[in-house]
Amino acid sequence: MGMLASLISGLASGEAVAAVRRARTAAIVYGLALTAALCGIGFLVGAAYIWAATRYGSLAAALGFGAAFLVLAGLILLIYQLSAGSRARRRAQRRNADMKAIGIAAALAVLPTLLKGKGGLGVILGPAVALAAYAIYRENVKPDDPDESERK
Repeated sequence: MGMLASLISGLASGEAVAAVRRARTAAIVYGLALTAALCGIGFLVGAAYIWAATRYGSLAAALGFGAAFLVLAGLILLIYQLSAGSRARRRAQRRNADMKAIGIAAALAVLPTLLKGKGGLGVILGPAVALAAYAIYRENVKPDDPDESERK
């Protein structure tokens, strides 16, 4: 209830409106800076093309620039594909950490109710011991164990 009250009072005081205004202003400034940077890069590429065209001829310069940009696009896609596996592993690790945090939070939320109930401590200790035993088992099983890899 206290968090809801602070949220409502924050909205009422205009902090949220000011934060949205600051974010919008920052987005406009960064957008303008990006546009100017892209224009600058475009003119630099144009100047490089003019230099290459006067030195090697316009057809050779156009072919060279076209090939260079296609190679650049291919390299970008190749690097993206090669890094996809590590991104997937990071997402899986993050998801596991989030699930553990949710499980701990849920257990802590239910703990007072279980302690007051008829089963009391036995209701908590049974699953806790099973969870600890499973954690010990998982820690002691080697990842390259042939029995473990066949089950996956």
